[in-house]
Order: sequence, then structure tokens, then C-alpha cells
Amino acid sequence: MTAAGSVVLSKKELERYSRQLVLPEVGVEGQRRLKSSKALVVGVGGLGIPASTYLAAAGVGEVGIIDHDVVEVSNIHRQPLYSEGDTGRRKVEVARERLSETNPNVTVTTYGGRLDRSNALEIIRRYDVVLDCTDNFPTRYLVNDACVMAGKPDVYASVFRFDGQSSVFATKSGPCYRCLFPVPPPPGAVQDCAESGVMGVLPGLMGTVQAAQALNILLGNGRALVGRLLLFSGSEMTFDEVKVRKDPECPVCSSSPRIRELIDYDEFCGLGRNRENQDELGPSELKRLLDSGTEVVLLDVREPYERQLCSLAGSRHIPLGELVRRAGELDRDDELVVYCHVGVRSAAAVSLLKSLGFRSAKSLAGGIRAWAEEVDPSIPVY
Repeated sequence: MTAAGSVVLSKKELERYSRQLVLPEVGVEGQRRLKSSKALVVGVGGLGIPASTYLAAAGVGEVGIIDHDVVEVSNIHRQPLYSEGDTGRRKVEVARERLSETNPNVTVTTYGGRLDRSNALEIIRRYDVVLDCTDNFPTRYLVNDACVMAGKPDVYASVFRFDGQSSVFATKSGPCYRCLFPVPPPPGAVQDCAESGVMGVLPGLMGTVQAAQALNILLGNGRALVGRLLLFSGSEMTFDEVKVRKDPECPVCSSSPRIRELIDYDEFCGLGRNRENQDELGPSELKRLLDSGTEVVLLDVREPYERQLCSLAGSRHIPLGELVRRAGELDRDDELVVYCHVGVRSAAAVSLLKSLGFRSAKSLAGGIRAWAEEVDPSIPVY
């Protein structure tokens, strides 16, 4: 952080931030401190958009944004910084344009690739605070570990359906993400928002909580969510809080850490890229089977409302939650190909079917979405 006393606020900036400047907790010195600060937002999706927008609007001197993805139509309901005209463009490029329009006094630095163990420490060390706005476990563990090693606070949030949570990890006195979640869940055990859905306003709310936390940290004001996990229920409209204690045996943040350098986080989370999955086949493989006349039983394990949107012709339908009870409706000798939306539930269904003696069951990789993208574009993508 640049020395705040050497930072000059222009007349235009004094006018822009006037509603903040009159707060005794901010004032001119606090605004100078914000202008001298740097915040990194990892992921400019549902959480990262409100977080980065409010950081830029508040006058944080440099806002770094990192995301490897492009804008899709399905993003827009919870990522209102983007429009349909942005479809196919890199998120960081669109976000940089919009954030610079929001506040031209702020430097918006973009990183268009993936954050991984080869670059995480180098990038994170440049910033005063990091906001974890990601939606996958490997990157959450990566951000946490890199923040601990770099000595930077990790402002975390996540959303699921109507619920959200937030905390601040990796401070000197508080716990880290690993203290709360020592090991990741098994692959496929936790659905992402593409599978489970999310109310669009929820990430907006939780991303704003992250921005508020980051501003408090940069200003040295208020009480951060260190050692506390904030829980929000969008269906009940309630906030709750649970304590999170620092694990004295934590492999990363304890006084005697066992992990001293960044690891392979895909492998740690059971998502090794080179690992072959014998219980899975791709859309092109399935199409070749069907075109060859091979007898294949297609099993849809999605919910009924999803099947109303689209389905594969001739498929049978048993929702995943009913599969154990209704497994007797299937023949164990059939060549079963199970599909869902993006392949998470179908993988779980195949594991279940294998345990019940269905030795030929396979999951459609990427689900009906991948089928629509690679084989049949007439099927709606949702």
C-alpha cells in the first residue's frame, strides 16, 4: 500500500466521494488510504461483479480482476454488468470497460487467464486484500493457501440456491478456509449453480458483503468477519453467524505448517485432468453408439421441471432422488447411459447404479448441455 499521506485527491474526487468523506470513519485521510490501496477480485461472475463495482465506486486505487471465462446469456440474470451484446466476449475485458466508466479515477488491472499455482503468489502479493468470488473448490483452496503464504486477507463468499455465506480468512489471528473445510467434498457431491440453480439477487447481496468487508479492512474500520461465518437465508430473510476457530494443526496456517508451497489443487480436490473416467462417455461417443444401432437405454435423472425444458428423444425418466426406490424399473443387463444437466448428478447416479449391480451404466459427460453444444444445437441450453 502506498503511503496515504502522499496521495492527493482532486476537486472532482472530493465531490465524487463526498457522501463517504463526511463519515467520521472515512474522512479525507480514509479516502486517501482507499486511493492508495489495491484489491484483487478473483472471478467476475455473480459475486465478483457487485464486489468489484463497489470497490471501484468507493475509490480503491487499483482493482485487479481475474477470470478466464467469456460472457454467456445464462450469466446475465445474476451478472447485470453484462448484456446480451457482450455474449462471447471475455468477462475481464467487458468488466474493465464498465468499471472504468463507473470510476475513471481507478486503475482496473485485468488477468485473462486462470489463477493457478504457477501465478497465484506473484499476483496476490501485489494486492492488499483478496476477494474470493469463485465458484469451485480447487480455486478456493488455492486462493486460501496463497493468501496465507503471502500474508493477505482472503474475503470469502459463496452462494447456493437461496443461501449464502461469507467470512474473512488468512489473517494473522484468525482461521483460514482449511480450518473450516480441512478436506474438499468428493467430486460431484456438491452441485454448482448450473445444476442446483441460484436466485440472481443472492450473489449480488453476498458480493456486496464482500466489498463492505474489504473496505473495512482497507480503512481499518469496523469488525471484520474474522473467526465468524455469516450465514444468509434468502428464503427466510435471516442472517445468522457461527464461530470458526483456528485449527492448531492446520497444514497451512498453523505455527508448524506442513504445506509450504502451492500444490496441485485439481488433484487435491479429486479432479485430476489426466485421470480417465471409465464410467463416462462423451456426446460424440454416444451419438456414434446410437447411429450404429446399438441398443442403449437413455436415463434422465433430472427433475421434472427440467425435463419440461428439453430431453433426449426416447429417454426414460427417474429423478436422482427416486433412483434407489425405482431401480427395479431398470434391467441390469441393459446398456445404460445416464444424463442430467451438466454431468454431476448423472455421475452420482452411475456410482449408485454400479453399487446396485448395473455394471454397464455410464454417465454422459457434460450432460444434456454438452449434447446440445456438440451434437444437437436445436436443444435449448439452460
